[in-house]
Amino acid sequence: MNASEALGSIWQRAGLPTEALQHARLTGEDPVLPSSFAVGMAAQSTIAAAALAACELGHLRGAGRQQVAVDMQHAALDCTGWFSLDGRVPDPWDSFSGLYRCADGWVRIHANFAHHREGALRLMKLDPAAATRADAEAVMATWRALDFEDAAAAQGLVATALRRFDEWDATPQGQAIAAQPLFTIERIGDAPPRALPPLREDQRPLTSVRVLDLTRILAGPVGGRALAAYGADVMLVNSPHLPNIESIAETSRGKLSAHVDLRTDAGRATLRQLAGEAHVFVQGYRPGGIAALGFGPADLARLAPGIVCVSLTAYGTQGPWAQRRGFDSLVQTAMGFNHAEGEAAGDGKPRPLPMQILDEATGYLIAFGAAAALWRQQQEGGSWHVQVSLAQTGRWLRGLGRVPGGLSIARPDLKPYLETSASGFGELAALRHSAQLSCTPAAWPRPSMPPGSHAPAWPGGPAQ
Repeated sequence: MNASEALGSIWQRAGLPTEALQHARLTGEDPVLPSSFAVGMAAQSTIAAAALAACELGHLRGAGRQQVAVDMQHAALDCTGWFSLDGRVPDPWDSFSGLYRCADGWVRIHANFAHHREGALRLMKLDPAAATRADAEAVMATWRALDFEDAAAAQGLVATALRRFDEWDATPQGQAIAAQPLFTIERIGDAPPRALPPLREDQRPLTSVRVLDLTRILAGPVGGRALAAYGADVMLVNSPHLPNIESIAETSRGKLSAHVDLRTDAGRATLRQLAGEAHVFVQGYRPGGIAALGFGPADLARLAPGIVCVSLTAYGTQGPWAQRRGFDSLVQTAMGFNHAEGEAAGDGKPRPLPMQILDEATGYLIAFGAAAALWRQQQEGGSWHVQVSLAQTGRWLRGLGRVPGGLSIARPDLKPYLETSASGFGELAALRHSAQLSCTPAAWPRPSMPPGSHAPAWPGGPAQ
């Protein structure tokens, strides 16, 4: 499969007009980053799909179709998420995150949040205030990998055992993922088409579209950032009591950033007000968490008929792991990618993919699904629910095939693709958006700002 075919299959599944594909121009080929997997194709095809779907919605609103050009190298580097603040490049990993050798294999632990780190260390019977990485490695060497994975999951922690592809395929969860498509777009209620104002030729295709972004790491924020690049008013909604990681500076470009405390009646009332005027509601919290507060897809369809809901999970909605939390690095490990990359490298040591491509590609599928469902809503009416997961994206990536010799190339230079902007976090250097729109270039006119910088209110008054 090549990138154009990958884009075509994504496009066809969403039911969008085939003739629009003539306006996509994809250049380059794998390998572009050191990997035996087609990570460049995954980046390029999902980014192109998101941008092209936004432009197709713009065309439905009266604008001319525009060409969408995506270079594979730029797309792959875009998906590395590299950034610096005031010249400092943050370390994306906590010292306790990573692979640990166990008595019979390996386990990857995600410890970037303090409560996850402390929980994992307590499970090891270590003092979180005094333990060192060496202490953790010594304890982990006494655990069986699957035993630690199960014990961590039982406590709501985030750790997975390393598997080969065939081992993953034999699990009930692997079989459940194999039976699901890359994504789903489902009509969940009746509503008339919700009119969006016509576009001027100089307006980006998602101008006047309002998006609530209730996501944290990393796929959801990437999806919201893409929608903002194409002109949507994206409001990142954070809780004032939850921690964040530094990558929020990079993924918040172009967004409003508000605090809403959903533990309170007032906070829930504020979110109901915002959702009632939103076109898209994206959420990536643990399965069932937002629904328990009254903001599940069915609730939102009653509150705002015609809304598009997008739900992100780690392991999909089917199978015994459907309720498990997870992050890209863990899903890579569980599904077999780390083992396969190590095997391809020839040294047998588990090796991660060169970027968090499951997060990044899933993020662009979020943006694609939202724009595609909005297009369907304009044509057919109804309220809609888009569902994506990191594991379904992983299954799709694996299906794109392997890249012989892909690990032998060097990482390309980032500098030609960087842009610098002022932000509420400091001077931000990060990758320019890799989809080039011929008439209304993607842009983030709103600077990235810390959570709570904006009032939880839409600019410009009530939506249509």
